[in-house]
Amino acid sequence: MAIEETVGDSLRERGEFVAAAESCTGGLIGSLLTDVPGSSDYFDRSIVTYSYDAKMEHLGVPREVLDDVGAVSEPVAEGMARGVRDRAGVAWGVATTGIAGPTGGTEEKPVGTVYIGVAHAAPWGTGDSWCRVERYVFEGSRREIKRKIAERALKDLRNAVESV
Repeated sequence: MAIEETVGDSLRERGEFVAAAESCTGGLIGSLLTDVPGSSDYFDRSIVTYSYDAKMEHLGVPREVLDDVGAVSEPVAEGMARGVRDRAGVAWGVATTGIAGPTGGTEEKPVGTVYIGVAHAAPWGTGDSWCRVERYVFEGSRREIKRKIAERALKDLRNAVESV
C-alpha cells in the first residue's frame, strides 16, 4: 500500500486532519494525499509558501528567523509545521523546506537537503502539543528529490500519528 494511503488510513481511524506547508515540494504532498479517494476525511489543505514573504504572511515564520538561519533550516521547518497546523485548526501539520536543485546548494546545505517538520496539536490544557523536525539529504534529479522529500514527509507524519 502506498504511503499516502497508509497515512490517510491512520488519520481517518483517529478522526484527525492534516494540513501541509510546502516549499521545495511545491504542492506535491497535497497532490499525493488527494490522489486517494476519500481524502477529504482527513486532508484539510496544502499551502505552498515558496518565498520568505509567503512563509511570514501565511505561516507566521518570523522575519528574524528567516534572516538569521535562512529558509532551509530546522527553525523554519518548525515554524512552518506549527503555523499551518494552527492556522488550519487541525491536529497535524507537516512542512518541507529544502533545496531540490540542481543548483542552490552549498557545502553546508548541499542540493537534496531538506528539513521536514511534523507538528501535533494535543487537546487544550494538556500541554502536550509538540513539533519534531528531521534533516535529510536526498540524491537524484530535481523531480526525484521532490518525490523523495514528499514521500519521506508522509512517512514521518504516519510514524508520528501512529506514535500518539
